[in-house]
Amino acid sequence: MLKQLISIILIALLASCSTTEKINQPNVLVIMVDDLGYSDLSIYGSKDIKTPKIDSLMKQGTRFSDFTANCCVCSPSRAAFLTGRNQDMVGVPGVVRTNDDNNWGYMTPGVTTLPQILKENGYRTSLIGKWHLGLKSPNTPNEKGFEEFHGFLGDMMDDYWHHRRRGNNYMYHNDKLLKTEGTHATDLFTDWSIEELRKAKKDSRPFFQFLAYNAPHSPIHPPKNWLNKFQKENPGASDKRAKIGALIEHLDYSVGRVLKSLKDLDLEKNTLVIFTSDNGGKIHFGATNGPFRSDKTHVYEGGLKVCTSFTWPGKIEANRVTDFEAMTMDLFPTILEAAGINDSTKIDGLSILEEVVDQKQKPFVERNQIYTWLQGYKKHALRKGDWKLVKDTEKSSYELYNLENDPYETKDLAKANSQKFNELLAIMTAHLKEANKVNWRRPSQLK
Repeated sequence: MLKQLISIILIALLASCSTTEKINQPNVLVIMVDDLGYSDLSIYGSKDIKTPKIDSLMKQGTRFSDFTANCCVCSPSRAAFLTGRNQDMVGVPGVVRTNDDNNWGYMTPGVTTLPQILKENGYRTSLIGKWHLGLKSPNTPNEKGFEEFHGFLGDMMDDYWHHRRRGNNYMYHNDKLLKTEGTHATDLFTDWSIEELRKAKKDSRPFFQFLAYNAPHSPIHPPKNWLNKFQKENPGASDKRAKIGALIEHLDYSVGRVLKSLKDLDLEKNTLVIFTSDNGGKIHFGATNGPFRSDKTHVYEGGLKVCTSFTWPGKIEANRVTDFEAMTMDLFPTILEAAGINDSTKIDGLSILEEVVDQKQKPFVERNQIYTWLQGYKKHALRKGDWKLVKDTEKSSYELYNLENDPYETKDLAKANSQKFNELLAIMTAHLKEANKVNWRRPSQLK
């Protein structure tokens, strides 16, 4: 009888330890916005656009001044985040689109994703909002590790209220097609995010939610009341600036709703919140990237630098800004390390948890940071330390910049420093050779 009692006590203690470990494992909320200009948050220098909710989030943690997206356009950066790989190595060198004659991506079958690993390790996984990595099986969110998908399969919406793309309805709840016309997409995704947080609160598992807004991607369709508000507060703003400013301020308000829900549900204390964008803003639509050269669809700094922050109460110091160099694919290993998960999946990203938590991480000075948009022709760049090699158009020759001395890429040093130029060119050429071996065409394009 005594042995049985001791056995019961031991089992209870083990169960208690297991539960404690589970409770301590953090929730993870990744908020990725679409085409946000580097200087279009007030905390990143905007004088006209007011973003108090996102600013407040960033002030509670560590904000990056030198975080870059893997690509200057949407799909590749999302593929890099979810696989921890350079996008070329997983079949997404360009934008996934509806029609075969203009599609530039098909995620490699069998590639392991972040939500798959988290799910296998006891996480509740969800994607709310924009997917943009496949329209059909096997490249749908549910098949790539998200047990809950509530959002938009496609790329851009033709209208923020009708949610169509080239006449197709891509709004789904898991595999169920939805009729959602009439509500602004930002409001829909916010409502669905909060709904999912409420469900997660009742779940014993920690959660991973990827909240991917379409805003402020074109078309620039802010709600009318937000546009009126912005124009009233900024009477001298151009029509373009007013519209994108209103769309971003509405987005900020919506992020605030999600963060308030996180707090109200008592989930805030043990949640790592990461905020980022998939690429830089598009100047043509009124965005600003500060002093950095160019914008979205270009591999100069204006198309790659993104507003990024990490917040984790009690773990990450508040009101800190770091100039540590990191990029989108680094989020994958960082999240796994934060969750205490060891996984042998091959990745290209490197964890930056030591930088955001302990502030002691050494720079990745030997890393080759490769930025590619291999769509139609090969537009690409390579950064190694302070040096950056750039080829931004089909006809252009390679350019070389030293970002420490020339962060705005104004002085081409290709001829002046031929040794560094040749060194980086050899690395870039080798990468492109390997990238060209990876299939990026969907089956219907191979016929």
